Amino acid sequence: MEAGANRARDRLASRGVAELLTLVGRLLRRPRRGEHDLPVVVAVGAAGSEVHAGLLRRLRRPAHRRVPHVDVDAAEFPDGAGIRPLLDAMHHQLALDAFGGEPFTFRHYPLARWLMDQRLADVEVTERRARLTQMLRDWRRRPAAENLSGASDAETMFATAYRLLLWLVLRAVPDVVFRAALSGRLPVIGGRYRWFMRQQYLAPRQSGTFIGFAERLTTDLRTGEQPEQVRKLLVHAFLEDLRAGHLRRVWSPNGWQRTAYPVLLLRDVAPGNAGHALLRLVNDVRNETGRWDPLLILATAAEGYTPVPDAATPIRLTEVDIGLDEWRDALPEQRRLRRADAWILPLAATADPDDRYGHPTAADLAPPAPPWWARRTVAAAVVLALLAGGLFWAAGRWGPGCLPRPGQGEISLRLIDGECIGYSDNLAYVFNHDPGQEALRGVQERIFRQNEEVMQVWRSSQRRRPLMTLVYLGIMTGQRTGPREVSYVSEREELEGMAVAQYARMKASASTDGQALLRIVVANGGKQMRHAERTVELLAGLARRDPTVVGVVGLVESRTTTARALRRLNEVGLPAVAPTLSADGLHRNSRLYLQMVPPNADQAELVSAYAARELGLSEAHIYYTTGDNSPLADDLYVNTLVTGLTDRLGEQATARAFRVGDSLGHECGYPGLLFFAGRYSEFDEFLEALRGCRNNPPLHLVADDSVNRYLANHQLRANAPGNLPVTYVSKAALAMCTRLVTDAVADESRRRFLDLIRRDDLLGERRCVDGSGPPVGERVALAYDATMMLIAAVEQLAARLNVGSRPWDARAVSPVAVFTEVLRQNAAAAYPGVTGPTRFSADTGEPVEKRLSLMYVASVPQVDQEPQEVFYCGRAQPEDPPGCHPAPATPTGDTG
Repeated sequence: MEAGANRARDRLASRGVAELLTLVGRLLRRPRRGEHDLPVVVAVGAAGSEVHAGLLRRLRRPAHRRVPHVDVDAAEFPDGAGIRPLLDAMHHQLALDAFGGEPFTFRHYPLARWLMDQRLADVEVTERRARLTQMLRDWRRRPAAENLSGASDAETMFATAYRLLLWLVLRAVPDVVFRAALSGRLPVIGGRYRWFMRQQYLAPRQSGTFIGFAERLTTDLRTGEQPEQVRKLLVHAFLEDLRAGHLRRVWSPNGWQRTAYPVLLLRDVAPGNAGHALLRLVNDVRNETGRWDPLLILATAAEGYTPVPDAATPIRLTEVDIGLDEWRDALPEQRRLRRADAWILPLAATADPDDRYGHPTAADLAPPAPPWWARRTVAAAVVLALLAGGLFWAAGRWGPGCLPRPGQGEISLRLIDGECIGYSDNLAYVFNHDPGQEALRGVQERIFRQNEEVMQVWRSSQRRRPLMTLVYLGIMTGQRTGPREVSYVSEREELEGMAVAQYARMKASASTDGQALLRIVVANGGKQMRHAERTVELLAGLARRDPTVVGVVGLVESRTTTARALRRLNEVGLPAVAPTLSADGLHRNSRLYLQMVPPNADQAELVSAYAARELGLSEAHIYYTTGDNSPLADDLYVNTLVTGLTDRLGEQATARAFRVGDSLGHECGYPGLLFFAGRYSEFDEFLEALRGCRNNPPLHLVADDSVNRYLANHQLRANAPGNLPVTYVSKAALAMCTRLVTDAVADESRRRFLDLIRRDDLLGERRCVDGSGPPVGERVALAYDATMMLIAAVEQLAARLNVGSRPWDARAVSPVAVFTEVLRQNAAAAYPGVTGPTRFSADTGEPVEKRLSLMYVASVPQVDQEPQEVFYCGRAQPEDPPGCHPAPATPTGDTG
C-alpha cells in the first residue's frame, strides 16, 4: 500500500518538469523507420535535480526490459584527468547485461583505449611495428575466449555457435586471419581496423597501414599528436560503437530489437569537470563527421552555467515542446556553420512561482516491444536459409582450384565453364594448378613478390615516385596438355617480359623520384579468350577503385572474343597494348589500341617476297587450323592471314583446312611452298602427318609466327620428325641471344635488356649467358617493349606535373592521358625497343616498317641450335632502308 502511494507521488511534478519528462519519453522511443536527431539537453537551475531524479526513477523501474542508460556525476571527473575516465565509466555501464536485452558490443572504443595504454619506448625502432602487431594479436584473442566462456544460459544456440566458430578461427589460424583483418578487407573481423583508417581524426592515411596509425596512438609516441584530436577520436569511437549497435541488419536481430535510444544522465556539469568537455566534444564530433549517433544526453547544471560562450538563451521548461521544434528547424543551418552549440538544447530549470507541483507525469520509461520478426529464432532461421543459398551460389562462383585466400590484395575470381576467370595481384591466388605448369606459376609468383617489394620501395620514397598498375590479360587456363606437358609458353614469356620491366624500375636508385614503379595484375580470359569480356567487366571495377591502373597488356590471340574484349576496354577507357596480336583490322575495335608487331598483311608480304625472290616459287599449298572447336570466322588471326596469303601469292595458291588425322602423303617431295597458316596447337600433328615422307620431305616447309610457340616448347620438339627443316615467321628476331650480344655494343636498349635477363635473381634461369643460350623467347622482348613504352609515358607525364617534390597523386594521370602521351612521343620519334624501332600509324595503331623475319631450323628436335635468320622485312635501326631483304648471313646447307 505504501509502495503504491510512493509511486503515485512520483508521478506528480511541476508542470515544466512533467512536460520535460514526457518529452524525453518521446525522444528516446526509436521510430520504426529511419532515425531522428537527438539533442544534447542541458537543464540549468535548481529544478535540474528534480528532472534528474524523476528520469532516473522512471528508467530503473521497469521489471523486464529497460531503456539502456548511464547515470554519471560529472563532479567526480575533473577536467585535468582528461575525457577517458568519463568515457570509461559510460562504457562500463552500457556494456553490462542489465537492461533485459542484448548488451552493447564495443569494438572501436576499447581498441583505441588499449592502444593508448601501450608503451614501446623500450623497443627498437625497427621492431616496434612487429612487436605491436604481436601484442595486438594477443589482445585480440582474449575477448573471443572470454565471450565464449561467459555465455549465459539465455543465449541462443545460434549465438553460441557463432562465438565458438569465431574462437576456433582465431585460435586455429591466427596468423592468416589476423593479417587479413589488419588489411581491413576481411568482413566482420577487419571492420574495426578499416574504420580507424577511414575516420578523419589524426590523419590516419598518412600512416599508410593500421599498424602505423596504431603506433602513433601508443603512450610514448602520442606526445607529438594534437590532444584535442585524440579526445575527438575517443568520443567518435565511442559514438560509433553505439551507432553500430543500432544498425538494422538483415542478418542480425540486435539492431531491430533496440527500440529505444540509450540515455546519458550527466549531473553537476561545470566548466571544471569532464562533463563540460564531453558536451563540447559530442557537439564538435557530430558537426565534423556528419554521422548520426543514438545517444540522448540530458545534463543538469547549477544556475548560471553556460555550455559554450554566447550560447542561446535557455528555454523555460513549460515551453520545451516549442523549443525542441525551433531547435530541429535550425539544426541543418547550425550544423553547416559548425556552431559550437548546434546540438545543445539549453533549458532554464529554475523555480517558477506560476508552475505549481502536482501535475501528472509520464509513466515508467520502458522501451517498446520489438517486432515479432526480430526474435532470435526467426532471425536464426533466416540466416540458415541465406547460408544455404549462399553455399549454392558460391559453388557456382568458386570451386577447387579457384578459391583465393581471403583478405589479401586485389583478387576477383569467377568459376565459369570449369575455368577460374578473373584477376589477382598477389600470392593469395596464382592461376593454373595443372601438372607441368610450374614455370607459368613461377613467373606469376615472381611478379607478385615484386609487387610487394614495389610497394615497400614506394613507401620508402615517401610516396613521391610515380606508381602505376598494368594488367596482363591472357589465356591462363583451358589448354589441352598431356601429363606433365609444359604449355602456356606465350603467356609465360609475356609475363617474364613484364617482370623484367618491373624489376628494372624497382631496382633503380633510391634518389630517382622521377622513375615510375610498376605493379602488375594478372588476369585470365579463359580458353581462346572466350571469357575475356567477363574479365574486362571485373577489371573495369578494379580501375574504378584503383586510379593507378593505366592500361592492359597481352590479349594473346586474335579472335572475335578478343575483339569484343577490346571494344569493352575502349568503353571503360582502358588502353590496350598487344605484344603479339597481328590480325588485320583489330584497331577498329578500340580507339585506345596499339600493337607491337606488324599486321598479317605485312606477314603475307614477307612470305610472298621470300617465295618469289629467294625461292623463285609461284605455287603454294596453304594449310590452316583454328584450334579446338573454333570456326574460321571466329579466328581473326588465321582468317586474315590466309586471306592475305592467297591474295599475295595469286591463283596458284590453294588454301584448305588441316584436321588431326588427315594424311599429307601427297605433299612428300612437293617442290612448291608448303605453308602452315594455323595455330601452333595443331603444328605437332601437322609435322607428324609428314613423318612418313622420310627422305622425301616437302622442299620448302614454311610456317606462320604462331609456330614459334611450338618451337619454344622443348618437350613437344623432342618427339618431332627429324627429317623436316622448317622456316617460320618471327616477330622478334632481333631479341635472339646472338643478335642481342652483337647489338648490345652500340644499342643501349638492347644492352640494358641483355643485362637484365642475365641476372640470377630475376627469371629463375639466366638467359643468353653464353651468347646463344638459354634462349630468351621472342615474346619476352615484345612484352618488355610494350611495358617500358607505357612506363616512359607515365614518367614523362609525371615530369611535366613536377610531382617529385610531393606525394604521387595517381588521379593526376588518367589511362587516356597515358595513351595520348605514348602517341605524342611516338610522333616525335619511333620507340627504340629491343625488337626494333616501333613507329605507330596514327590511324591504326599498327607499327610501320617494323621488323619481321623468317627463321630457319634445320632439324626440329635439335633444341640446342638457335634458329638462323634468312630473310626479313622492316628495320632494325631507324636509319636502315625499308623493304624486304635476304639476311646478311645464311646457315650452311639447304635453307629452303
